[in-house]
Amino acid sequence: MNSHSTNRTAVITGAARGIGRAIAEKFAADGCHVAVIDLDAAQSKQTAAEISDQTGADVIGLGCDVSDRESVDAAMEAVSARYGTIDILVNNAGVTRDNLIHKLPDDDWDLVIGVHLRGTFLCTSSAQRYMVDRRYGKIVNISSTSALGNRAQLNYSTAKAGIQGFTRTLALELGRFNINVNCIAPGFIDTEMTRATALRLGFSPEEYMAQRAKGIAIGRVGVPADVAHLAAFLCDDNASYVNGQVIYLSGGPETRRGG
Repeated sequence: MNSHSTNRTAVITGAARGIGRAIAEKFAADGCHVAVIDLDAAQSKQTAAEISDQTGADVIGLGCDVSDRESVDAAMEAVSARYGTIDILVNNAGVTRDNLIHKLPDDDWDLVIGVHLRGTFLCTSSAQRYMVDRRYGKIVNISSTSALGNRAQLNYSTAKAGIQGFTRTLALELGRFNINVNCIAPGFIDTEMTRATALRLGFSPEEYMAQRAKGIAIGRVGVPADVAHLAAFLCDDNASYVNGQVIYLSGGPETRRGG
């Protein structure tokens, strides 16, 4: 991100670790003020301090339950009070509770849908007010290749598919306010979550990554920085004609699902 990035304010949800942290690091390195938003308030503050030390950027960490309206509004108000505006929102917060439908508890369905879909709605609903007032904004929603269908991820796949419809519709609604809304659908990304999956399946993380890479055209799994760089591009003013798009970031056409 090079175009007019200095002093813009970026809010990244689920940013205490993993993909969200990588996105926060990228925006901070590009000169943005960054708000690290996460359910884990202590980790948010620690991550924010570490990114600030690394980049010299003004970074704050805030605890927030993205599925709760009051919590979201309070977080956005805190960001606006500190920086005066919200220019960029990346809806990344998410959880998984994988299971086949006959073993999937109602609570696990509600949790995953609540964090991904309700969370994306609430954070966007709150942040867009600041963007509309200034007639400027960039919103990036994080979906997944699992939106195309992935066994034992009924709740997650449904939520991630919903985020794509949300993106396209929101782009139609907010475009006239000079607000771009786009979506990234990552494939397999090397994170703590996927490494835990490897161990659960009886593989070392390295074995699992090598196995998954065989099904990816480019011959490697993704890393969080891959997502961060695409998010930065979509929020650059040079990408201002890119709107309402779902970009699959998966190393090639889909031959395997995951993410």
